[in-house]
Amino acid sequence: MSKPFKKVPWGKLSADEARSRQDRALRNFIRKKVIPHCAHYRKVFRETGIEAGDVRGVDDLAKLPFTEKADLASAVVDERIRDFLILPDPKALKREPANIMRALLTGPARTRLALDSEYRPILLTSTTGRSADPVPFLYTARDVDHLRMLGLRIMEAGEATREDRVMNVFPYAPHLAYWLTYHAAEAEGAFHLGTGGGKTLGTDGNVRLLGKIRPTVLVGMPTFVYHMLRRALELGVKVDSLKVIALGGEKAPDGLRRKLAGLAGELGSDDVRTLATYGFTEAKAAWPECATSPFAESSGYHLSPELGLLEIVNPETGDPVEDGQPGEVVYTPLDARGTIVMRYRTGDLVEGGMTWEPCPACGRTVPRLIGRISRVSEKRRMQLDKLKGALVDFNELEVILDDVKGVGAWQLELRKVNDDPLDLDELHLRLCLEPNVSRDELERQVHRRFREVTEVTPNSISYHDSEEMRRLHGVGKALKEEKIVDRRKEAGGRKGKNKPTRRRRRKAKRRQPA
Repeated sequence: MSKPFKKVPWGKLSADEARSRQDRALRNFIRKKVIPHCAHYRKVFRETGIEAGDVRGVDDLAKLPFTEKADLASAVVDERIRDFLILPDPKALKREPANIMRALLTGPARTRLALDSEYRPILLTSTTGRSADPVPFLYTARDVDHLRMLGLRIMEAGEATREDRVMNVFPYAPHLAYWLTYHAAEAEGAFHLGTGGGKTLGTDGNVRLLGKIRPTVLVGMPTFVYHMLRRALELGVKVDSLKVIALGGEKAPDGLRRKLAGLAGELGSDDVRTLATYGFTEAKAAWPECATSPFAESSGYHLSPELGLLEIVNPETGDPVEDGQPGEVVYTPLDARGTIVMRYRTGDLVEGGMTWEPCPACGRTVPRLIGRISRVSEKRRMQLDKLKGALVDFNELEVILDDVKGVGAWQLELRKVNDDPLDLDELHLRLCLEPNVSRDELERQVHRRFREVTEVTPNSISYHDSEEMRRLHGVGKALKEEKIVDRRKEAGGRKGKNKPTRRRRRKAKRRQPA
């Protein structure tokens, strides 16, 4: 077993000292771990003609090619994902001077235990696999120690202590958010209840536990937490203990955070603070904001610079941008084992880029990601008329809807007119309203906001109660609730698949007996 992870000072280094340490860690990681023990990146270095000594620090990272999502997807299909593991040859380990000295000092048995703790995979998480096969990421005991430290930092950002009661409503799954929450509470020594979310107990089961456990910290995906608190209000459950709502697994727009805090207030928990995290499976990490009032400006996501480094690059050219400039997030680990990705392009765009200035909320001097984070892939082409298509940014649509007062929950569905794959696109909006809201006024507000920010307006708006909206979102069935559903690829349905094409009819005619 790995040793318990001790709390370490976080955010006390100057930017220059932190960058210097990152340079040193990157050199050592590439020279001692990546090239000798990771088959995929050993091949990358060889094929690109880059030597270990060519990467002296962060500024030299641009010499390395990016790792793309497509690289991981193809590795899964071709059964090469094992090549992304740091998987040392036991004979090579025995020849390393540090391990020879360790064996002389502690003995072969203890040396074997230490090497198992560093290199032996013991935990797996995976990507959700919505658009491709899930990609597994393996952790060693060393990685789990890092996960615990990251969890402690999230607890610290939320000003949570061992006296708090943590209710974790992320689904039971090989899912980073669930395991990070578990290890955060465990490392702090706080009470932790993992319910498994809606897939395990259903929304009502989670609400009953919410009333019985009376947690001080509620952790989960924003959409499910909303449905859960809304259902608690419908059932008359009193929850006057909440101090912090911590969110992860999907985006948490400002408008939705304010709605969550408002629902918590109606349940009896006044002055709830919200804390969002930004993370992704490929980093085996997530980073927190400071917990603040949902009406306050975000402090940005506080990174852990000794464990990994993030570059911000121009999404079109791939060139690094200056601090404070918008761009795409690229991740490289500095002390990972198990599965690793070097210069991994996330497809996430951060509006304010990265800064090393002290956090205005807590004073920490760690680098922070500033501003809204959106997805490159959320810009979708829609054919709205016969003459031209429109490029619609669904990141903007989410903000529009979550910021509209009176909208409780929503879902957007894209489909084809008459279910014909060759016809125009339609956008249908489903709404669940908050109590005592005028539909006519709300529709005018929704159409006005759509026109102000995008080129499109909904073709139709339908209204649903909370129970129906939970069903539409897939609460209790899907790992992540479906807020945007694109059914255009399904256009034509079975009818289209069964209908014989002209080519099939000709073949059938030739096969008929004379």
